[in-house]
Amino acid sequence: MHMIGVCTASLGSLGLMRFFGVPWSWSLAATLGVYIGSGGWRFLRIIFKTALRDLFGLSVLIRVKYELRKHQRAKNTIPKIFHDVVRRHPDKVALIYESNDEKWTFRQLDEYSNAVANFFYQQGFRLGDVIAIFMESRPEYVGLWLGMAKVGIEAALINFNLRLDSLVYCVTTSGAKAVIFGGELAAAISEVNGMLGKNMVKFCSGDFNPDSVPVETKYLDPLLSTASKSPPDQIEAKGLDDRLFYIYTSGTTGMPKAAIVVHSRYYRIAAFGYCAYRMHPEDILYNCLPLYHSAGNIMGVGQCLIHGITVVIRKKFSASRFWDDCTKYKCTIIQYIGEICRYLLNQPVREAEVQHHVRLALGNGLRPTIWEDFTRRFRIKQIGEFYGATECNCSIANLDGKVGACGFNSRILPNVYPIRLVKVNEDTMELIRDSSGLCIPCCPGEPGLLVGRINQQDPLRRFDGYVNESATNKKIACNVFQKGDRAYLSGDVLVMDELGYMYFKDRSGDTFRWRGENVSTTEVEGILSHILSQTDVAVYGVEVPGVEGKAGMAAIADPKAKLSPNALYQELQKELPPYARPIFLRLLPQVDTTGTFKIQKTRLQREGFDPHQTSDRLYFLDLKLGKYVPLNECLFERIRARKVTL
Repeated sequence: MHMIGVCTASLGSLGLMRFFGVPWSWSLAATLGVYIGSGGWRFLRIIFKTALRDLFGLSVLIRVKYELRKHQRAKNTIPKIFHDVVRRHPDKVALIYESNDEKWTFRQLDEYSNAVANFFYQQGFRLGDVIAIFMESRPEYVGLWLGMAKVGIEAALINFNLRLDSLVYCVTTSGAKAVIFGGELAAAISEVNGMLGKNMVKFCSGDFNPDSVPVETKYLDPLLSTASKSPPDQIEAKGLDDRLFYIYTSGTTGMPKAAIVVHSRYYRIAAFGYCAYRMHPEDILYNCLPLYHSAGNIMGVGQCLIHGITVVIRKKFSASRFWDDCTKYKCTIIQYIGEICRYLLNQPVREAEVQHHVRLALGNGLRPTIWEDFTRRFRIKQIGEFYGATECNCSIANLDGKVGACGFNSRILPNVYPIRLVKVNEDTMELIRDSSGLCIPCCPGEPGLLVGRINQQDPLRRFDGYVNESATNKKIACNVFQKGDRAYLSGDVLVMDELGYMYFKDRSGDTFRWRGENVSTTEVEGILSHILSQTDVAVYGVEVPGVEGKAGMAAIADPKAKLSPNALYQELQKELPPYARPIFLRLLPQVDTTGTFKIQKTRLQREGFDPHQTSDRLYFLDLKLGKYVPLNECLFERIRARKVTL
């Protein structure tokens, strides 16, 4: 509004001076003076500092949109786009598996995926059927979902850390008719075999031991070796806006939610990364992130399938081997999550960390406090920090290396990319609206909820939601920018500075991020409460100095002081993946609730794990000892001083 007033005053002065016959040159000079004197200099400063950034961002946006439109008109899909890549350089290395140095050319990946397509079609799976993939990262993982997509079968990519109820929930709610599991996860499948249903077909890939898998399990590898490697005759009747696969994301409903990834979304995410960070086909990308994540499977592997970049796949991240791998494979791009950067900084100095050819580190969650230390020590020319959930339509990216920023939105042309920060009650995450019922945009420096206008006809603006329709509806708000519109609610609170750079403030209260994973507090609460015979439990994230994300903390009602923390831990090891197990416990007489019997966490979060703030019994999960130990003032200070491993 201030800028409108400045412009009005400037134009008014111009008209007045022309009315009195003042020459144009004098009139324009006076108008400029009024504009600058009224505060217009601030906008000129913004233009001066951000014009090049915004123009480059606009060029990336136009390029990706043009390519998407072109593929839409050609009725292309990810398998068809990949086929063009194979045709251009069939003998180039597509994937390298670090575990055994195995190299897959584009032709080999294409033939493997063809075998997958032909085999499952012969088994009776058809367009729209779902098959779950539950295995650790390796080249076959890519070939499996890609092959399924060639005949219109949709993969549900299951987090390999899941166990018991969470595992069953993710497999069954996807509507999967079959599950492919890695031999390394046979025990996890055997545990839930009876809960998956008698009609669930099971295939094992990798190490196969008939004694450790369910009786009816089929060994997939020899079956694929005899299947035809020719392109399938039954080409999928799908388009760019149809479903490709499902990626699970934690949310406020408790259990993980199956986010729908359509072909255009896969292309958009990968293409934005490629264009925004000036990648080229000769790059070699090091990917140690799990392939059930969009970061690993889309932003990483997508560069291989769509742009012909060679991708090195490592089964699991290793801080001690990271730079040795990068040097060995001559990688030019690495992927990270915030924790990875900190783990690397904590490693002793080694020769390989300055012998590599890495020019770009691509990822999210890099804290400003270690950003410059990371680039300086490891001589990384560019940090490609970006923000964007798997399902969101409001992704942003840091294109020019602004320390701490996860992206930007143009202050000069804000409507080109229709995203906004809008005012929200941070305790309830309810939108704050004006007298006309519209959302209130945030000014620079004000924290706000990131939202993106939905347009299902625009592949950049569409929101495909989740398998669960109710979960989809909870992410949509109406009358946000203007009457009658719809917008996607990210659930994340950010802050924008005067130049349009955005900084991550916090994730909404029902989830927090730890060890690179989104932890659902309601899911952990439900499991804890079940283990403890429906005892009141509040789970929340607490900040630990010098550590990315938030560590899980559980406040448990224990009025008779009978709870054994380590007996509880034995059960948690069976029920929860490592990243979801609470690091801190607080045992108290009762958990605060509201009048509607909702758990109150505000005070608990504020007091954190500080023994000075409470007389309740506190415990810390000592990972070296593998058990909870009493948290006293001495241990509290050691944790704060980062002398204890988390």
